[in-house]
Amino acid sequence: MQSNIYVGLSAQLALQKRLDTVANNVANANTSGFRAEQLSFEELVQTGSGKGVSFVSKGENHLSTQAGELMQTKNPLDIAVRGDAWLSIRTPTGTAYTRDGRMQISKEGMLMTLAGDPFLDAGGSPLQLDPEGGPPVINKAGTVEQDGNNLGALGLYRMPRDAKLMRANGASVTSNVPPVPEIDFVNSGVVQGYVEKSNVNAMMEMTHLISLQRSFDAVSTVLNNTESSLKDSLRTIAGS
Repeated sequence: MQSNIYVGLSAQLALQKRLDTVANNVANANTSGFRAEQLSFEELVQTGSGKGVSFVSKGENHLSTQAGELMQTKNPLDIAVRGDAWLSIRTPTGTAYTRDGRMQISKEGMLMTLAGDPFLDAGGSPLQLDPEGGPPVINKAGTVEQDGNNLGALGLYRMPRDAKLMRANGASVTSNVPPVPEIDFVNSGVVQGYVEKSNVNAMMEMTHLISLQRSFDAVSTVLNNTESSLKDSLRTIAGS
């Protein structure tokens, strides 16, 4: 089989993966705290007899660490994180980290995400409030007070530079390297009454979708033309 068919197929696989990634970003453009997913590709060159043939790798996923825009809600149960820190939550699959600070108070008084996952304090335990008490007051360091009583502090963590973030429940992530507690509250911290929007640039991603679809169609045309050429050659050889 001609090498350009293999090259075209590798290009289609890479483009399809990129299309799926961009489509997921667009679908979550309005998801609070969502981190856009990006792909990086490498050139793979097959060497041997004759000229080398260049293929594209399957691509490696990574999450954008760029912060999203903050939107004021004036809701005391909404918080946003400035800087590079993450909030800690407990999900059914274990501890995860999120930038989605939209909270609710359960009937038992637990501070939870909208999906029902408890927010954790600096020691890894759920934060307990009085369900009949007043709205919480949360300062920059994440300390939670209610009716003048100090109830603990939200766990804020920073991801190491070499950490690989992986998608978890909702807008949360997990890390292959344990995050470290945030201690710099000059450049990082909590802002009450705000939420962080997704960091997806919807217009840019839609442009990428159109461009990728055109590229996919172009590769498909090349493959179809190659297939037709091979069929014509076989007919000629067969004398038909």
